Amino acid sequence: MKQVKDPYAALRFPEFRYFVTAQFLFTVAILIQEVVVSFYLYEITHDPLSLGLIGLFEAIPYISLALFGGYFADRKEKRTIIQMCYAIIMMCSLLLLWVTHPSTEHGFSILQQKNFIYLTVFFLGVARGFYGPAWSSLKPFLVPAEHYSNSASWSSQFWQTGSILGPASAGFLYSWLGLTNTLILVIILFLVAFVFVSQISKKGIQHIEKQANVFGSLKEGIRFVTSNRILFYAILLDMFSVLFGGVVAILPVFAKDILHVGAEGLGVMRAAPGLGAVLTMLGTAYFPPTRQAWRNMLIAVTGFGLATLVFAFSTYFWLSVGALFLTGAFDSVSVVIRQTILQVLPPDDMRGRVNSVSGIFVSCSNELGAFESGLLTKLFGPIPTVIFGGAMTLAIAGTLFVRSKELFAFRLEKTTKD
Repeated sequence: MKQVKDPYAALRFPEFRYFVTAQFLFTVAILIQEVVVSFYLYEITHDPLSLGLIGLFEAIPYISLALFGGYFADRKEKRTIIQMCYAIIMMCSLLLLWVTHPSTEHGFSILQQKNFIYLTVFFLGVARGFYGPAWSSLKPFLVPAEHYSNSASWSSQFWQTGSILGPASAGFLYSWLGLTNTLILVIILFLVAFVFVSQISKKGIQHIEKQANVFGSLKEGIRFVTSNRILFYAILLDMFSVLFGGVVAILPVFAKDILHVGAEGLGVMRAAPGLGAVLTMLGTAYFPPTRQAWRNMLIAVTGFGLATLVFAFSTYFWLSVGALFLTGAFDSVSVVIRQTILQVLPPDDMRGRVNSVSGIFVSCSNELGAFESGLLTKLFGPIPTVIFGGAMTLAIAGTLFVRSKELFAFRLEKTTKD
């Protein structure tokens, strides 16, 4: 008798529910904080490069530490690492609250405020360097292997739902409550997320040869990624498309100076990619894109590049929102495929290191992409910057299509069953 597919399989495990709930709350909080702080920074500086520098100051510590974060995620208890990182992130939010509070902000010059914000973002990057690998490598221990693809879809969906509600509410919270009260709300959300993480039991640490030194162990993780062609190419494709095609970092420029929609419009624009992603991921729970994975990734990235070009040329707010919606919809397909690959291929004792390598590539695409966008916007303007990004995304997808035709025969669903 044929077994009926259960689209809610992963959610039937309590610890996975705690996991995705904490992920949702954390995502909402961190994105509210990111949007309101970025908008505040652009309001006091009117400099798009200041937005790009936020990405740079977060990327430097993350890239420097992520491999070591993966090393510790494979050797230490993952939940404890996550809790410690939450504590650091909450302290960073408290510092932001102090620096921008009405009772203290006038005691600082604009330059001093900028430096405090960059310092805070730097320590957020430090925390992410250890948090990211521990969080990613914890997920496979919460559901059986046959539900990895389903858990990847639901995890991405909860994250994307948070990525809708966080930015969408941020603009309105900034206008209605002000920066101070919004940051207080962010801290409360972090505390609740901490409580949900604490409901997950501690997981055993996989046996690893004690003779292996740190750098030898890290090289082993890098070697695993580069030797698996489908994994390596999936990461490369995702990295370069977002590195050049991502426009999130400079959305305050479009909201304030081009479309003239203010903080509320910025919130809608920031939420649009997440809305597109979560609606698409509802479909992936029923129709997983992991069948013919590489073909689907190339199609998705091509769609991402085309939607980015539409956004670049748009002068109408709702057309711009629609284009951003499509970027999220297309990006979500590649996210589900990549997350499934990251759960299926690595052995248990290498998940932390492999996820840290992937995390470095993702950070390069997000944070360094933000710096690239901010710098090019300052030099050439926002519209030429986005046109360049969309065109580069299409060129990268075409190049990898030519170089990787053998990957069209790869069947990820067979690997999952095995």
